[in-house]
Amino acid sequence: MGSAGTTRRSTGALAAALLAGVLAISGCGPVPGAESAPGTSTPALGAAASPPAGPAPDTLRFTGKTLEGAAFDAATLAGRPVVLWFWAPWCAACASQAWTVAEIAPGFRDSVPIIGVAGLGEQQAMKEFVTEFELEPVPQLDDREGVLWRRFEVVEQSTFVIIDREGRVIHQGWLDGEDLTRRVTELAA
Repeated sequence: MGSAGTTRRSTGALAAALLAGVLAISGCGPVPGAESAPGTSTPALGAAASPPAGPAPDTLRFTGKTLEGAAFDAATLAGRPVVLWFWAPWCAACASQAWTVAEIAPGFRDSVPIIGVAGLGEQQAMKEFVTEFELEPVPQLDDREGVLWRRFEVVEQSTFVIIDREGRVIHQGWLDGEDLTRRVTELAA
């Protein structure tokens, strides 16, 4: 990476650290209104669409749009472990994890795809977050309506949902950079 990229990353890291300090005092906390009533479910994105071709587990039976507006069908990920990263553009914890995601995701694109699920913010802020943290190679779903957040019962950010090859959720919650890297590396083996 050239000096401009190093400067951008250093500036971004400093900004993220400062923001983390400020938000640590106030906390990112639970997602307002994200609590779901027991026994209720929210239809997946694209629920009216026809079922995906081939055997896809229920956890990967959803569609959506990326922040750039491209169609996304999670069923195409069937048979591989998948990491869903639920983040918000204003969240300091998300910013601190973004560097790790940007660093490891390209190397695991084919074996353990990492998919960002952006919510709780405006689309422009989400796009700026992706640019600031160099997340362009990582698919980022636009979930401003919170459909996937409710589907996976995510009530605070930053949350990682790890789905194994059979479609079972094997982790849901916080992971620091080391834990994320270790888990993705183990799943790729």
